[in-house]
Amino acid sequence: MAHLPQAAQGDDELRAQRAGRQLHDGRLTYAVLIVFTAGSLFPLIWTAVAASRTNTRLAQTPPPFWFGSHLFRNLRIAWTDANMGTALLNTTVVAGSIAAGTVFFSTLAGFAFAKLRFRFKNLLLLLVIGTMMVPPQLSVVPLYMLVAELSWTDQLQAVILPTLVSAFGVFFMRQYLMEALPTELIEAARVDGASSWRVVWHIVFPVARPAMAVLGMLTFVMAWNDFFWPIIALTQNGSPTVQVALTGLGRGYIPDQSVIMAGALLGTLPLLVAFVVFGRQIVGGIMRGAVKG
Repeated sequence: MAHLPQAAQGDDELRAQRAGRQLHDGRLTYAVLIVFTAGSLFPLIWTAVAASRTNTRLAQTPPPFWFGSHLFRNLRIAWTDANMGTALLNTTVVAGSIAAGTVFFSTLAGFAFAKLRFRFKNLLLLLVIGTMMVPPQLSVVPLYMLVAELSWTDQLQAVILPTLVSAFGVFFMRQYLMEALPTELIEAARVDGASSWRVVWHIVFPVARPAMAVLGMLTFVMAWNDFFWPIIALTQNGSPTVQVALTGLGRGYIPDQSVIMAGALLGTLPLLVAFVVFGRQIVGGIMRGAVKG
């Protein structure tokens, strides 16, 4: 009996050592990771290689597989011809506004569908989910007619306002808050006299922060890369986004593919910088949301 405390202490130390031990995988795992990483980076590397060459060299066989000496020249031409400075600023405003609006309104709607009680809640949720099954091409004509009636053509609000809320964001936040937000916490706040907005601001938003970070990241990337609706609502000479501005680089009898690749590289670099700067915060938010209790 006297040895039981020592045995228990030894088990605790063994468990602590195992918990602090780093996991090491074999060479096969590293080989698979290297292959998948190289495959993921190949399009970006090829874009940079093509942007550093001339159009004549890109047309030759075999194509170049290493960097040339024309990168900054092609970047300068793409920046000037596509008005990339204005396009990058417009795209940042559009993508940032859409991401912020989607996160804010989707969190409010998701909280309502997850924790509040009101009539026809399930029916309304089914209607919201049902809108995800409607192809976006079907709404282009009435949406453009509405934008033209409001005199918003070739203005950024024509791209921002129709996409401030997404059915996917509402469903995503609703599913997250169903599990992450205890109902007892809301009831305790109600007993203390907290209003609905105070519950949302001090309880719902802090709990939903990991999911909000993920939704904001996904929405920002989708809005940045969106081409279908901006090319209809905006023009290259007015208030273009990056995707609309890049269409001006492909014109001509013989399009200069190296300049087009340089423009695509300019449009991709801000996303890469955002991931490098905010990647750790995004992953940290995901991990805090995954480990509860």
